[in-house]
Amino acid sequence: MPDEAPRPEVMFAVVVVLAFAVVRLVRWIQQAAPQPDPWDKEIEEAVQAEDAVSLCPHCLAPQESETWFCAECGCSIGPYNNLNPYLYLFSVGDLFRAGVSGRVRRSPLVVAGFVVFSLLEYTLFAPFYWFLFFRNLRRQRAESGETNPPVPAA
Repeated sequence: MPDEAPRPEVMFAVVVVLAFAVVRLVRWIQQAAPQPDPWDKEIEEAVQAEDAVSLCPHCLAPQESETWFCAECGCSIGPYNNLNPYLYLFSVGDLFRAGVSGRVRRSPLVVAGFVVFSLLEYTLFAPFYWFLFFRNLRRQRAESGETNPPVPAA
């Protein structure tokens, strides 16, 4: 009969099995061997050197001093931009600007991420942003003439 409530023994067994599965998963993760770095010691030393120059993640322009924004492309690059409430707005603005005017990967996960993040950030203006975002995706598809062209990493 579908209207019967599950028996307590069955519920207890399900909880025990789930708890056992969670414990095994945690132990498996803890015992996993760490993967080595994808580069050798020379590259690691060059990256960690005092005279190493940081690069903008957007345009790869060298950044000679500690700044909050790239002088070449205007991307927010400061080490604490996402922690400072005022500068965080510029980081979010860079992300959303890339969604409406830049090249973005058209995968379900990326599109869902843009939609959910815009909903969380701008509840009132999210539908306007969605309109611009999907219009940009349609424009990219029309320009490329392909259904799913590869998107170079920025």
